[in-house]
Amino acid sequence: MNATLRIRRIAVAATAALTLPLALTACSDDGKSSDQAANKTPKATQTTEEAESADPMAGPFGPACASVPQDGAGSFDGMAKDPVATAASNNPALSTLVTAVKKAGLVDTLNNAENITVFAPTNDAFAKIPKADLDKVLNDKETLTKVLTYHVVGQKLTPAQLEKGSFDTLEKSKLTTAGSGEDYTVNDSSKVVCGNVPTANATVYIVDTVLMPPM
Repeated sequence: MNATLRIRRIAVAATAALTLPLALTACSDDGKSSDQAANKTPKATQTTEEAESADPMAGPFGPACASVPQDGAGSFDGMAKDPVATAASNNPALSTLVTAVKKAGLVDTLNNAENITVFAPTNDAFAKIPKADLDKVLNDKETLTKVLTYHVVGQKLTPAQLEKGSFDTLEKSKLTTAGSGEDYTVNDSSKVVCGNVPTANATVYIVDTVLMPPM
């Protein structure tokens, strides 16, 4: 009987000796798997965050954007809260355009429109037109309306769409755009100097030359 008990004890001890390393190995593997999973999670999150902030064209761009006020109603944040005609009236560089829009009776038309793009000429753009010609247009409501509505497209345009585009305007004629990065032109003559500016109902591209519709 003593010999039999000894044999059993030896067998139990051998089984325990084999089981312990296997258990330790399993725990070690589980630990590595958990560590690897933990390491992968932050990396995946970081990649997503980088992708979300990787678009450099998500906001306004162009050299003239530097002159836009940093705060107040005329700032980018302020303009984003107002419909387009109201937003333009708060930007000193667009005062001539605002005067023209009022003379043509288009304030409500522009403010009540939805999802439009406005190519907004600066004061300097209007100054390129001889004063006598500009005064004549400003005092001719029909012609003025035709010119101003030619600057409006009935959809919101992204910078990518401007790379090579042809769009119907509210005036019923087409305008064309071309470019890339931060360099875009309209009708091969008017340059975008501050683009992708959001307002409550429109995207604005400020341009350096008044666009003239086919007459």
